[in-house]
Amino acid sequence: MRTQACLLLCLLLLALSSLAQEPAPTPPNPPAPTSPDAAPDDSTQAMLPHFKSTRFWLSGQGNWIFQTHPDFPALYSGAHSLSPDYEKATSRVVTLYAGVRLTNSFEVVGAVEEAGGAALSQGFGLAGDTDLDIVRNPLLSKLPYLARGMLHKVFALSKDKIENQRNAFSLFDELPRRRLEVRFGKFSMPDFFDINSVGSDTHFQFANWTIDNNGAWDYAADTRGYTVGAMADYEDRNWGFRVAEALMPVVANGINLVWRPWQVHAENFEYELRHGLLPKKAGVVRILAYTNAANMGIYRQQVIAAAEDGVPPDIASHPWHVTHKYGFGFNAEQSLTRYLTAFTRVGWDNGRTESFAYTEVDQTVAAGIGASGSWWHRKQDRAGVAVVSNAIKKDHQNYLAAGGLGFLLGDGGLNYGRETIVETYYTVHVWRGIYLAPSVQHINNPGYNRDRGPVLVPGFRAHVEF
Repeated sequence: MRTQACLLLCLLLLALSSLAQEPAPTPPNPPAPTSPDAAPDDSTQAMLPHFKSTRFWLSGQGNWIFQTHPDFPALYSGAHSLSPDYEKATSRVVTLYAGVRLTNSFEVVGAVEEAGGAALSQGFGLAGDTDLDIVRNPLLSKLPYLARGMLHKVFALSKDKIENQRNAFSLFDELPRRRLEVRFGKFSMPDFFDINSVGSDTHFQFANWTIDNNGAWDYAADTRGYTVGAMADYEDRNWGFRVAEALMPVVANGINLVWRPWQVHAENFEYELRHGLLPKKAGVVRILAYTNAANMGIYRQQVIAAAEDGVPPDIASHPWHVTHKYGFGFNAEQSLTRYLTAFTRVGWDNGRTESFAYTEVDQTVAAGIGASGSWWHRKQDRAGVAVVSNAIKKDHQNYLAAGGLGFLLGDGGLNYGRETIVETYYTVHVWRGIYLAPSVQHINNPGYNRDRGPVLVPGFRAHVEF
């Protein structure tokens, strides 16, 4: 952490010295008109007013998720199983966002975070875990940590401007319509990739890992979900293309990153087309591709080696070597009416190499729908329902069936079946920045195991926006 902080500070000082005298851009043109089918203004309310028409940003939020499950049938359990006995758990994430716009095209943004609480069965036993806010390693420090710290530079490629809704990651009131945005520092890949307006936010929408993100996208991240890297994003009128280069962890789900990007690295690419699939209806289509190079084991090799020795396979039992993983994703959202938006995600990866950073999914298909409370005159409320079906490749199945443990899964055996999850929620705005949300998830074949489940997980979320 100290090394990362020093590196970011040095880069910040260099950038400040070189950009302090940058001239102001050309005065803006009027903002482009919004889509006639755009949803009503449901911008989030907060307990305290945010800075407006200024170069500074300061905001915060806290998110608490309580979940439980009753007893459920299980013929057997292993070291990394979801417990079949009644249990309950509460997670929390508290984040402070801050930023400063230094010129009309350069800014520094960051976030300090504190996360804690507990997860059901310490986060084991599900590929589509029920709470994206959990910290998967209970032994990590409970002290606040630097979650994000980014330098953000915008290069104008056209004179006309569009209005920008200020947020914690972009403090500009307006942006060039055609532009190149470059970021460097510490961030989370889902901050900028694989986003959609219906299923990407655990604080107001769904909570399941494989509904809010593409489960087959093994994106570069440490245990808390962050990495260090660089990103370039080209934006035009109706489309954009972004690419990121980032660091990978030393071991699966590890907190330490490998600071040798020439050897261990991850590349992510996404093309975004802002065009609806239905006539005269707003929508967005995103195509994702990624590659990882890291110290990942090969499932088939470990199964064969363990069978020769007569022991359960261990995916981490190999000398240091760099192997490769790649995958693809499809993400679409489509406005159906003024108040209803549908989304779908499809993901696939090659499945030979160890699931390393996000979750143990090799194929996924998800679909859902979100509703704005403006429909029933509660403009800050939200509701949604979604279903996701996850799968793993044959090599991965054989590994778990032979008694192997992944960083999330391991029942000691496996009667394979797709893991299918349905989630629904309702987020109600109570007062100012206070939001409450009951939810329920139903899981068939937890951990891809027909010998276990089904599982019902009711939950309750409390969110405060500062």
